[in-house]
Amino acid sequence: MKIKDAKINFKKESFKAPFGFKGKYVNGLWQVVVRLESEKGNTGLGLGVQSVLWSDAGVFSRYSPEGGNAVMFLLTEYAVKNCVNTEFENPLQLLDILYPKVLEYGRHLTGCPIRETFALNALVPIDLAAWQLYAAENGISDFDEMIGEKYRKALSVKHEKLACIPLVNYSLGEKEILDLVKQGYFFFKIKVGNDPDKDGSVEKMLDWDKKRIRQIHELLKDIEIPWTKDGKIPYYLDANGRYPDKESLKDFLDYADSIGALERIIVFEEPFPEEYKEDIRDIPVPVAADESAHTVHDAIERIGLGYKAIALKPIAKTLSMSLQIAKVCKENKIPCFCADLTVPPLMVDWNKCVAARLDPLPGMKIGVLETNGHQNYKDWDQMLLYRPYPNSLWAVQKDGLFFLDDDFYEKSGGIFEKVPYYEELVL
Repeated sequence: MKIKDAKINFKKESFKAPFGFKGKYVNGLWQVVVRLESEKGNTGLGLGVQSVLWSDAGVFSRYSPEGGNAVMFLLTEYAVKNCVNTEFENPLQLLDILYPKVLEYGRHLTGCPIRETFALNALVPIDLAAWQLYAAENGISDFDEMIGEKYRKALSVKHEKLACIPLVNYSLGEKEILDLVKQGYFFFKIKVGNDPDKDGSVEKMLDWDKKRIRQIHELLKDIEIPWTKDGKIPYYLDANGRYPDKESLKDFLDYADSIGALERIIVFEEPFPEEYKEDIRDIPVPVAADESAHTVHDAIERIGLGYKAIALKPIAKTLSMSLQIAKVCKENKIPCFCADLTVPPLMVDWNKCVAARLDPLPGMKIGVLETNGHQNYKDWDQMLLYRPYPNSLWAVQKDGLFFLDDDFYEKSGGIFEKVPYYEELVL
């Protein structure tokens, strides 16, 4: 197919309160909308969320918050312009065409070696638009048919339930955590790696993290649930590359072990900086790659280093790249799970379509999906109304779960439907 027209726009969405990770804070995120039209007149719309701090903390530090967002938006706009008159057979091929161009342009624009994930984050709205357009061009209305036989084996499960994973950020207090439990949540993503005095001290970070895991463990340790094999609440820790080496991580894990929290850590995501490439088979908990697993090559490298899981992010590193990584992980018997990027409801449903088909994490009886937009966006309730089927059983979580009925699979989570609110932004 060939693109004859491409349009782009964005809207800023504010947070209820500053959101802390990687030792810093953000107050909101830009939502980018891309619309692609083929020569046949079919269209595809894709939504993306710019997360500058997550995708490249160096860019975040070099620019103001608005400046960093402007840089990523320029990358997306550059890719949109390069789409016009481009021919491709499927979205994966389009990504192969655009990705190296966007990465090179970003490095030229900033004068810095931007991370590959920064370029992939910029390409998400184009990639999702391309998938919707590809489905329209080929008369496809089913997710499994859309991804094709090559990737179907890696996404062969059909969960009836997904654990909805909320985020426990640096500032979430004990009352708020217990409120989440009362609402039915039972699987928590806990941000660690805090820099309490903003001075880069590893010792202070470790001290803060130890106090934090003890505080949370004391709150949750005696609660019993039916969704894990041991009947206990699991912990999913995320350091976003803040631990400098294995020694510092082992120090933290030794402490977690001393208070009885080690066995609860079902996964520890991205503890080390990307450039840290030591063998980690001796780490006593499953370590997952996230930002560092930019591409299939990176995922294979991390698996070779002893990483025991990979965080898939169709809504942050493109669905096209995520499918390729999922395939490699399945072949190597490495579990995957879908992590969030604080995306709006429409993008949660794209992520849900992938999470619903992944094997459960070790220790879990059901699938999992992280989503924290409801905790952070000021206008979340309004955003819920923008997507198709807002009143469906599978649209929102209940008692800490997403219930995925036949209707969810028949409608593929609504990802092929037109969304008037976002369409109007790119008319």
